[in-house]
Amino acid sequence: MSQLEVRDLHVSYGKAEAVHGISIKAAQGEIVSIVGANGAGKSTLLGATMGLLPRTAGEVWFDGENVTSLSVEERLERGLCLVPEKRELFGELTVLQNLQLGAYSRRRQPRSAIQHSLDQAVALFPRLGERLSQRADTLSGGERQMLALGRALMSEPRMLMLDEPSLGIAPIINAQIFQAISQLAAQGTSVLLVEQNARAALRISTYGYVIESGRIALEGRAEALSRDEAVLKSYLCLAGSGVEH
Repeated sequence: MSQLEVRDLHVSYGKAEAVHGISIKAAQGEIVSIVGANGAGKSTLLGATMGLLPRTAGEVWFDGENVTSLSVEERLERGLCLVPEKRELFGELTVLQNLQLGAYSRRRQPRSAIQHSLDQAVALFPRLGERLSQRADTLSGGERQMLALGRALMSEPRMLMLDEPSLGIAPIINAQIFQAISQLAAQGTSVLLVEQNARAALRISTYGYVIESGRIALEGRAEALSRDEAVLKSYLCLAGSGVEH
């Protein structure tokens, strides 16, 4: 049974439709990649799934419940969480304060439960533990991505949607982030991964969708897609690129 299912999703900006009837599925504990060229509609798909975009049609199902009419906050409380491409950290706040804000939806839970999540985030990204008192706007790009992921984990997500986590980050930090994503999935957290770095994304995924001009151009097992050079050339123009992990 699919944990997340998006059915016949359409998204418009003004009179222009950016996403044309996309349907995707993701099972619990699975990493599913959404890959494609810049402007293909990948980020729009995630935003609509999270409930951030008003001009949408179609349905979003999560854990067997139709959440299409639910607010962003209600989807978050049910375990659906998005880490946007821009990360949207509070630069004037410390690393610790940003992490604590990630647990706002759990504010009624015991402090011990929040501390446990904080300990897990720091264990996953030890650099954050070394910089808890440091302002977020003084972090490197890779550290900011780690903080964005760590803050998302503070909400105890069951489905983590990541928008371009490797964008603008040094290869060595990319490797750590992709390793952390794999570790989260192994621990039972589902991941919907939007990436331009097709090779890296498909390498850690079980299934993949290729989006072209707002439509699903191709889908299949990630291993098969990652081995198909014709697919990379035809749909992604990335046959010779990508960071090795």
